[in-house]
Amino acid sequence: MSFDVIIVGAGSAGCVLANRLSADPARRVCLIEAGPRDRNPLIHIPLGLAVLARMRGINWGYATDPEPALNNRRLYWPRGRVLGGSSSINAMIYMRGHPADYAGWAAAAGPEWDWPRVRQLFIDLEGNTALSDDHHGAEGPLTVSNLRKVNPLSAAFVQAGLDCQFPENPDFNGASQDGVGLYQVTQANGQRFSAAAPFWTRSAAART
Repeated sequence: MSFDVIIVGAGSAGCVLANRLSADPARRVCLIEAGPRDRNPLIHIPLGLAVLARMRGINWGYATDPEPALNNRRLYWPRGRVLGGSSSINAMIYMRGHPADYAGWAAAAGPEWDWPRVRQLFIDLEGNTALSDDHHGAEGPLTVSNLRKVNPLSAAFVQAGLDCQFPENPDFNGASQDGVGLYQVTQANGQRFSAAAPFWTRSAAART
């Protein structure tokens, strides 16, 4: 069997790239992943992330180089080895990053990687179930939602920040990232919504 494109790694970027390239029915795309399919139920249950961080079968379990500022300790660095990559084992926090980060991308790779362009892509890909304004999209394939159940410790942490006169921020992907509040998550109906779900699993099923 021959392919027009071979993508190595079915993580977040690999799933999105395979989705976009295979939208052309004339193009044959092969997506290769070293790990297994994302069938482990702990992947889809949000609370399972506490176990996934140490589950070697779906986690590369890397360590950093010795850190001089940390007495030369090596830090544990879990990375996904499964369909969906690290989006299948992470904490599901939906955070776009700071606009200044993308200025560095633009300096290295060109204006298409600058914040205004990347911000619009985030909005187009987002299917937010709770927020609808100029900062968010509601029709995109990636489901983003509020936490269904808030840990009492999280609520207490936010309240402590407010008591210390930090501003309340109900949306860290909105006009400002300053302040304290609860983040949104990549979850749909209380389950993890990794990059594999919208960008590969569903699209692959639609093509078969």
